Amino acid sequence: MDQFMESRLKALDEARERNKNGGGEDKVAKQHAKGKLTARERLDILLDKDSFYEMNPLIGHLGGTAGDGIITGQGTIDGRKVFVFAQDATVKGGSVGYHHGIKLYKIHELAVKMKAPLIGLNDSPGARTPKMDELLGMIGLFGDDKSDAQSGGGSGGLGAEFKGMGMFALLSDKHGGSVFAPNTFGSGVIPQISAILGTCAGIAVYSPALTDFIYMVDNISHMFITGPGIVKITLDEDVTHDELGGAKMHSQVSGVCDFRVKNEEKCLNEIRRLISFLPLNCDEKPPVVKTDDDPNRLCDDLLDLVPSDTTKSYNMVKLIKSIADNGDYLEVKKDFAKEITVGFGRMDGHTVGFVGNNPMFNAGALTIDSSDKQARFIRFCDCFNIPIILLVDTPAYMPGTDQEQGGIIRHGAKVLYALCDATVPQVVVVLRKSYGGGNLGMGVLPGLQTDLIINWPTMETGIMGPEQTIKLFAGDSLPEEEFNKMVNLYKENFANPIRDASANVNLQNVIKPPETRQYLIRSLEMLREKKKFRYPARKHGNIPL
Repeated sequence: MDQFMESRLKALDEARERNKNGGGEDKVAKQHAKGKLTARERLDILLDKDSFYEMNPLIGHLGGTAGDGIITGQGTIDGRKVFVFAQDATVKGGSVGYHHGIKLYKIHELAVKMKAPLIGLNDSPGARTPKMDELLGMIGLFGDDKSDAQSGGGSGGLGAEFKGMGMFALLSDKHGGSVFAPNTFGSGVIPQISAILGTCAGIAVYSPALTDFIYMVDNISHMFITGPGIVKITLDEDVTHDELGGAKMHSQVSGVCDFRVKNEEKCLNEIRRLISFLPLNCDEKPPVVKTDDDPNRLCDDLLDLVPSDTTKSYNMVKLIKSIADNGDYLEVKKDFAKEITVGFGRMDGHTVGFVGNNPMFNAGALTIDSSDKQARFIRFCDCFNIPIILLVDTPAYMPGTDQEQGGIIRHGAKVLYALCDATVPQVVVVLRKSYGGGNLGMGVLPGLQTDLIINWPTMETGIMGPEQTIKLFAGDSLPEEEFNKMVNLYKENFANPIRDASANVNLQNVIKPPETRQYLIRSLEMLREKKKFRYPARKHGNIPL
């Protein structure tokens, strides 16, 4: 090897090492002091060992801005290809500069081209701004007194917040904002997953919001359009970062967060778990995983889990875990709109999407929030060839002025649209009750593209429950003994699925509760090669948003 080659190899090693260390030891120590991992530490947990292929690894190495604050590339999870980006908060705080924006755009674009999932590890305040005194002088917000804004004190710490807010649009290059386009083009083509591992504000929240799933970590994840400082100035309202946009708020109240976890390592391993249920793209079926759970296993515990008395509650999540392979159920948005549960499991090794009313909350009634949650999940499953099982136990839509004035008609219509538009196998099991509009919202009535409808022998249906029906027609004056007699007659003659099965061709079968798992597995096996069919040809539908 000659001297020239030796010097160049040495220079290359030095450049690699500079970028590998991000913002340097001091910045790494500060990241750790916040209880946070570095970008490369996150990638090491997320991806299979030694599988990461980094793109543009030497960007910024001469200017001391390693990678320009973002690491992008391709790796594998359980041997399956994924594309990733990890914003590096040790370099300029992870803010989006020129090359950062281009790298971000290109990795989105490449993921769509290669039809492999995109996973974003977001830890950025948004666009990289000029010096704060230049910025504030330019917009004339504070005149000559800028010290408080620069220091992050005084007026609510505006200096830090401007980096991630409306100024992003003013100051970022074209690539910083145009990442919305590949997010949109990739929707329904590849799974897109976002982890919020810092404070994400202003326009920077919308790229994660366009993805399929958002993970947030307690104490370190925040998402908001305007931060606490702006809220204080404009509304004179004191609010903390966690109250305004923390993981708990977004998982329980807004529904923005799909998965809330306690620490980063748990977050990254949960993303690996989610990927295990999903196909790489819309042209594939989900992977089949060998389990040791007998497809013919009876679920005798269901006889005790679900009370025959429709006024008594039980936990639908426990029922799903009973019938799913090895009790493995990955619940989505589990803290939001708890009256319905949605998530992924496996039946005989094949991924399925479960949708179930949960009588533990609001008696399993359908609501504005549950409708949004249900419709969104059904459409994701349909995008990625995941069969849907609907487990029905609902008294219908929640009544009241709050629901009506909030637009329950519009939100409920989203579910009907999602059910009718879906082309994947859809199987309905009615466990105890399905009254009124609940038959629509859970796919029980004919004409909603449901493939099979199955009843338990305890199932009741109608415009309303037997007790309410008798009260409506007979009033409240009946003696208790006579009232109970009429209720029992109604149940026997009009709310009896065994009698109904003799004349209702839309009802596939009545099964015993312990048979639920084995019957569903055989049903899905029969429907596995169901062909897509939509009529008529069109550009796209107009879902009632």
